[in-house]
Amino acid sequence: MELDGAAAIVTGGASGLGKATARALLDGGASVVLIDLPGPRGEEAVAELGEGATFMAADVANEAEVQAAIDVATAIAPLRVAVNCAGIVTANRTVGRDGPAPLEAFERTIRVNLIGTFNVARLAAATMAQQEPAVGRVPGGPDTSERGVIVNTASVAAFDGQIGQAAYSASKAAVAGMTLPIARDLSKLLIRVVTIAPGIFETPMMAGMPDEVRHSLEEQVPHPSRLGHPAEYAALVRSIVANPMLNGETIRLDGAIRMQPK
Repeated sequence: MELDGAAAIVTGGASGLGKATARALLDGGASVVLIDLPGPRGEEAVAELGEGATFMAADVANEAEVQAAIDVATAIAPLRVAVNCAGIVTANRTVGRDGPAPLEAFERTIRVNLIGTFNVARLAAATMAQQEPAVGRVPGGPDTSERGVIVNTASVAAFDGQIGQAAYSASKAAVAGMTLPIARDLSKLLIRVVTIAPGIFETPMMAGMPDEVRHSLEEQVPHPSRLGHPAEYAALVRSIVANPMLNGETIRLDGAIRMQPK
C-alpha cells in the first residue's frame, strides 16, 4: 500500500506508540488524523509533527466521535490506513485484600481496549470499502489491489498475562483473537488486518516507573536487553502497510521476552 496521497487515522496518537506511528506515516507521505482524548496533548503533538497532522478529540468506543474523525480524514484524502494504539492498563487481583476486583475496572478496560479497537476498525473498514482500490506492491513483486490496511495493538500480556492483569490480558487476548476473523470478513473488500503485540516499550506509562523497576524490566528482555522504542513499533506498522502478504496475523514485537508471573 502506497502512503503518498493517502489519509490515515491513528488512535492514541497524541503520545507514545501512536505519536511515533503518526510520524512514520507522515514521513511516508500520508496525511494523518490523530485521535485521542480531549486535552492539550493532542494539539501539542500536531504542533510537533507539523504539516499533514490533524488532531480530533474522541473516545474510541464512541461511534459518533470516531466517525467524525474518519470524516475529517476522508475530506483530506482517501482513507487507506487505520492504526489502533489507544489503550489503558489496569491492575487488580481477582481477589485482593479488599475483596473481589472491582467489576467496573474490568468493564472499562474491555470497553477501551477491545470495544474501542473494534469500533474504530469497523468504521474505518466501512469507509475504506467505499473507495476505489489502490495498488500495493513490494519491489520486484506483483501488483496487488488494496483498499486499506488496519493495524491493531494487542500485547504480550495476551499470552503471558501477569498477576493482576486479568482485565488487561483478556482485552488484549481478544484483540489478537479477532484479528483472523476480521481479516477474513474484510478480505473480499480488499482490506487487510494485522495485529502487533508489543513487549515492554518506552511509553509515558513507563516513564513514571522508578529506575529500579525499569532496570528489572530491561533485564527480562533477552535481546536487545532494553525497552522497545516507539519508533520500532512504528517501523513495523510501515512494513505491514507496505507488504500486501501480511494479513490476519498477530506479530510479537518483544525482543523474545516471555513475561514471568510478576
